[in-house]
Amino acid sequence: MVEEIKNIVVVGAGLMGAGVAQVSLMVGYNVTIVDVKDEFIKKGVASIEGGLKRLEEKGQLIAADVMGRLKTTVELSLAVKDADFIIEAVVEKMDVKKDVFKTCDENAPPHCIIATNTSTMSITDMASVTKRQDKCIGMHFFNPVPLMRLIEIIAGEKSSDKAMEIGVKVGQSLPCLRGDRYVVKVLKDRPGFIVNRLNAPGSIYRNYLLDLCVEKGISWEQLDADYEGKVPMLPCVLADYVGIDTSYYGAQYYVDNLSPDFAPGRIVTQMVKEGKLGRKTGQGFYDWSQGRPNPDTSKKAGLVDFDLINAIQMNEGCRLLEEGVVTSYNVIDEANMAGRNTPGPFKAGKDKYQLYVKKLEEFVEKTGKTYLLPCDLLKAGKFLEMP
Repeated sequence: MVEEIKNIVVVGAGLMGAGVAQVSLMVGYNVTIVDVKDEFIKKGVASIEGGLKRLEEKGQLIAADVMGRLKTTVELSLAVKDADFIIEAVVEKMDVKKDVFKTCDENAPPHCIIATNTSTMSITDMASVTKRQDKCIGMHFFNPVPLMRLIEIIAGEKSSDKAMEIGVKVGQSLPCLRGDRYVVKVLKDRPGFIVNRLNAPGSIYRNYLLDLCVEKGISWEQLDADYEGKVPMLPCVLADYVGIDTSYYGAQYYVDNLSPDFAPGRIVTQMVKEGKLGRKTGQGFYDWSQGRPNPDTSKKAGLVDFDLINAIQMNEGCRLLEEGVVTSYNVIDEANMAGRNTPGPFKAGKDKYQLYVKKLEEFVEKTGKTYLLPCDLLKAGKFLEMP
């Protein structure tokens, strides 16, 4: 625990909110979960109890003692009256998040810090509706929270050094079941921060592949088979796990703030319209009604160009360096490993940057997706001076 932080309020009882609440309870904080409906709260509490029971079976804690520090309510204004630290984990829609920030600001004590778990959106914009912009920060967890080591602490334009330091300390205090927490400061409030921004342009290629699969009659299992042994979770399974709507809304934000090339493809758009959102609805790319799917990966699509995937990722990493979001490519690599269990692009690929430049230029010529044109830092190899 951080000495000056005793009461944490988590706004949103979904997958992320429940995970944040669980690790906060485990370390000794008093936690209040807020959501708009009791049924959402009950589902979140059941998720927390399930996680704690598994740890109790291993002799690591007593679940009843931990759960004794948890409160729940549907009244946000009341929940934050004694809050020291608020973590917002609601849907990725800016207007909803601003409403949460405004209510928290109007009802929380003056010292209270308001953090958002947004994966892409501007902390500065959310803070703008409050009278405590210096105490508003980003605190981006990765899913599932108890297992993934990374927490990004993001500075808005008016975030104070003190608020950032408290955010780092709170993040470092939270347990992780698979190794030590890796808490990194994000120096500029840019879309997607470090890890999600690094991986975001890959969606442009994935949308291309998904639409190509439909045209060629190739199954999602065959596409996922191309990735087997190269990623911790197969891409279509991962998309279902995170939520098709989450990636859809994130893509829309990138469209507005980076490039129209991020627009969701035909397949993803259709799935959102039909309510096929993945794990949370029981159907996405795969059927989740009987639990996590086990795709048949015996037959590959033979479509995926991994050099191109690495090229896209390294190009975006170079953009992060150009924009001053971070100052070292090692930080980018380490953050990606901590947040996605996948090596970043630089360590293994830095000597192939000239090939990557060529790959990117060829893909842009074929698709017209000009956002993927190689940036100056990559083309010149100047990133090598920023380890």
